[in-house]
Amino acid sequence: MITALNVEDLALQRGERVLFRHLHMRVAAGEAVALAGSNGAGKTSLLRAVAGFIRPVTGRIAFEGAAGALPSDDARRAGCHLVGHQDGLKPERRARDELLFQARWHGGTASGALNAADRLGLTRLLGLEVRVLSAGQRRRLALARLIASPRPLWLLDEPLAPLDADSRVLLGVIMAEHVATGGLIVAAVHDPLPIVARTVGIAP
Repeated sequence: MITALNVEDLALQRGERVLFRHLHMRVAAGEAVALAGSNGAGKTSLLRAVAGFIRPVTGRIAFEGAAGALPSDDARRAGCHLVGHQDGLKPERRARDELLFQARWHGGTASGALNAADRLGLTRLLGLEVRVLSAGQRRRLALARLIASPRPLWLLDEPLAPLDADSRVLLGVIMAEHVATGGLIVAAVHDPLPIVARTVGIAP
């Protein structure tokens, strides 16, 4: 289980442009971090680098467990959830099938998926195709896998953006519960997170 994330002297590049250099960040169990910065600063790229989809130009991303350093591939495979700005859902699938697929792909169960749907107010929508859901409903469906297949490190890209006020409050409760049980959250944001979070600025 991941108990800490360490980002050391990190530099990331997109195309020919270096997004930032010399970024240092440590996130420990029971902590939430909000990544702040202008559009294009590299917040999303940082999340993707932590998840293993982008190779750093320089620097190091490392994971710790209770007994010390964790192999990065193992930590990412079994310990991370990345929910991107795009929800990554198949529009032609019914919401129930998409949720079950997502949950099982990440090591969860059908019962866990249905419990997650109930928690996020999605049960009555499960028979609908994803394509007919609103943006906020699709975001809740994407976020359901955080509950359906629990993992310690949540990497969230603008998680609040399409949510209404009630859904933001509910997500805040879920995030607070995750942190209270030793989870870690790193979120790229423009709006403040609905929980106590340390801010890390991302700038060139």
